[in-house]
Amino acid sequence: MKKLSEYILSSDDFVVFLGTLKYRFAKNSHYHPGIAWQDVQIRLESYATGNALQQRKLWSLHEMERTGGEPNVVDYNPTTGAYVFFDCSPESPTGRRSLCYDDDALYARKEFKPANSAMEMAMQMGVELMDEAQYNSLQQLGVFDAKSSSWIKTPEDFRSLGGGLFGHRRFGRVFINANGAQSYYSDRGFRSVLMV
Repeated sequence: MKKLSEYILSSDDFVVFLGTLKYRFAKNSHYHPGIAWQDVQIRLESYATGNALQQRKLWSLHEMERTGGEPNVVDYNPTTGAYVFFDCSPESPTGRRSLCYDDDALYARKEFKPANSAMEMAMQMGVELMDEAQYNSLQQLGVFDAKSSSWIKTPEDFRSLGGGLFGHRRFGRVFINANGAQSYYSDRGFRSVLMV
């Protein structure tokens, strides 16, 4: 397991990443009405020079980017001062596909096991899977997963019966469906959320 000190972006990587986030923030202003980029930037820059846990958050946000999630601000919590980032890529993030739901499902497969599970990869990245409410909130911002699908956080009572939830958009409507948690598909990844 990595030490906290290893989850740090270099200064150069941070500057480039900040520019990417700024451009995406401006391009999709309807995702975050009433939120100013300057305030987001101040928050991110404070984390870049903050303690190890804060720098780990930035690393996690960068992992969302690196794996194809195209993170963007969608909300702000005035109590904690945290900005809420969602994966806002048009389709399910390409760097997180062909995964079963969790490690229990992965280990239960007898053959043709995928390389990882969605829950395990999310933990490694330091992010959470979107839940059903968050996924539906994302879909109100635009058209997502029209040609793909994304695992979402599955309630324990449902998961205990062997199922996993996923979301997608088909025929102009958003659907939350279920598969066996052991299943995996080349067009299914997972969407994550992170508060910074």
